[in-house]
Amino acid sequence: MSFLAPWFLAGLALLGLPVWLHLLRQHRTTPKRFSSLMFFERRTQSSIKHRRLKYLMLMAARLLLLFLLILAFAGPSCRRGGAASGSGRMLILAVDHSFSMRASDRLARARREAAGVLNGRNARERAQVLAIGSTVQALTQPVLDSNELRAALESIQPSDARSSYGEMARALRSIDESARMPVEVHFFSDMQKTSLPPVFADLRLGQSTRLVLHPVADRAVPNYAVESVTAPRSVFDPKKARVQATVGSYNAPAGKRNVTLSVNKKIVATRSIDLPENGRASVEFVGLDAAYGFNRAEVRIDGTDALPGDDVFYFAMERSDPRHVLFVHEARQQRGLLYYRAALESAAEGAFLLEPVTADQTANLGLSKYAFVVLSDTGSLPASFENSLRQYVRGGGALLVAAGPAAAARPRIPVFDENVRESRYASRTGERFLNAGPMDSTHPVLRSAGKWENVKFYQAIRVDQGQGRVLARLSDETPLLMEKRIGEGRALLFASTFDNISNDFPLHPSFVPFVEQSARYLVGSEAGQSSYTVDSHVELRAEKGAAAMEVLDPHGRRALDLKTASTATSFALKETGFYDVGRANGRHDLVAVNADRKESDLAIIPAESQALWQGTGSQPPGAGTGEEQQQQQQYSNFWWYFLLAAFLFALIESMLASRYLNMEPADA
Repeated sequence: MSFLAPWFLAGLALLGLPVWLHLLRQHRTTPKRFSSLMFFERRTQSSIKHRRLKYLMLMAARLLLLFLLILAFAGPSCRRGGAASGSGRMLILAVDHSFSMRASDRLARARREAAGVLNGRNARERAQVLAIGSTVQALTQPVLDSNELRAALESIQPSDARSSYGEMARALRSIDESARMPVEVHFFSDMQKTSLPPVFADLRLGQSTRLVLHPVADRAVPNYAVESVTAPRSVFDPKKARVQATVGSYNAPAGKRNVTLSVNKKIVATRSIDLPENGRASVEFVGLDAAYGFNRAEVRIDGTDALPGDDVFYFAMERSDPRHVLFVHEARQQRGLLYYRAALESAAEGAFLLEPVTADQTANLGLSKYAFVVLSDTGSLPASFENSLRQYVRGGGALLVAAGPAAAARPRIPVFDENVRESRYASRTGERFLNAGPMDSTHPVLRSAGKWENVKFYQAIRVDQGQGRVLARLSDETPLLMEKRIGEGRALLFASTFDNISNDFPLHPSFVPFVEQSARYLVGSEAGQSSYTVDSHVELRAEKGAAAMEVLDPHGRRALDLKTASTATSFALKETGFYDVGRANGRHDLVAVNADRKESDLAIIPAESQALWQGTGSQPPGAGTGEEQQQQQQYSNFWWYFLLAAFLFALIESMLASRYLNMEPADA
């Protein structure tokens, strides 16, 4: 047994305190009144009887209480048996299988080196196999079976995800806390520099973790890649469609490259570009030979390099006729229609056809052919149309409501179903108006619409927030723009009008981007996103319980089982290529997925940084600090046992003191 804080043992001197209390402090003489002592003989009384110990059980309890407290503070510990044997260490084999490991034979080399470490391990050591990508995947539990570990190593296949060393370090810290023994991690990777986290502290390891790096790349390999493609998500006039591609070179010399645009595996055009050394170049294609419906398009560069997987960039386009939009307004209100139509036609490049109708003409109107519906300050609506509109939105349709004086006369907003509280009015004279206040500029509707600083609002309708989400407010905190999910559909509420009477919004440059972005958002193509990155998520349904959907991966296989297809609200994209997605609202979509282009830069972490990373954990066996850490880990502390016993004897001391000290003292 040893002590972590042996200087506390000096407190053993306090054990004399209970002895002093029970021996020297027990004699008490009670004076008694007497008339005269002249007839008493003087004599000397013996003090031996008064120095005799009393209440031995109480004194013993007090002595043990002090003794246990002193030992608890001294930190007693005991060395664990067998800690020096091989069974006192856990071995971790972590293999990087990210997109960059597709270069040359890196992954095969990593598996071979991992198998060599596995063959040389102690048979009594537990080992675990991890696959490292954007997340950490445990392929086995800590086991002794070499065959299971070897099979797990062989099962590791290259993925399209990017690697994250910060995520791996977080997982290793968790293993270190739960292992209760030294952990030795062997990491087999190309040690890609772009996989480092923004903050080096995120790489820290546990105090019991020793990291051994096995680089499978000796130097930075030259590589070329199609970095990005900017293309329209929806095409209405193929002759005017523009596709811009950016090609980059990484650790590569300057040279020429041919860039090819293909649609549905048919070459549309080829351009030649001059790439600078370690630089970028852009190329533009005008005009597409796209068929109606969804088209699978790609931009590819020629030549061979170390990582051919990033020589192609996939994107999806949909060619269709302009989508019909129903605009419902009051017969006497024409200004809102005029401004909204002008903004939509000028910004959306013929993507929408506006069909205006008055509120009293909507009774027998079918809504299935419309991309979305606009209610522009409508008063009373036919009950049949309002019910049809509610079903249309719940089934996956979209609605934009502009609330003005006519809407203020109703107790609730149609379909949006929130109470109208009041109408906020400010006079045009004396600069009495409201301005836009806080806005969620990250939302797709407001991302490109500016901040509306100079827009003046003279009248706005205050509506209860309820289940809605406020995207913008006025300066007096009145909700100006709200969003609400209704079933599988979505609805936007603008708490003013589209004319220049309740506000001067249509006269500002921000009005046109707002109309365009809100239209694209309502039809589901608000971001114009023609491609996604691996590990991104796509929305499948707005709420659970809706109809099942089907997702086909790039190989044409079902990506979801029956249970997941009925309950999942989103889906993670794990491979490059094209996914066919059938959503719960009945809409079909083609999703193009590409690997993160950070994986295209094959530069290696400097040796100094690798050494710093290893230094955040325990030192290798044989080093002074490493032996001290290993020796500390071979000891078990059990101070709390003594503290628990001290608490028990404190209770016993209290009971004995209550029993003895409350007794009437005997006369001397």
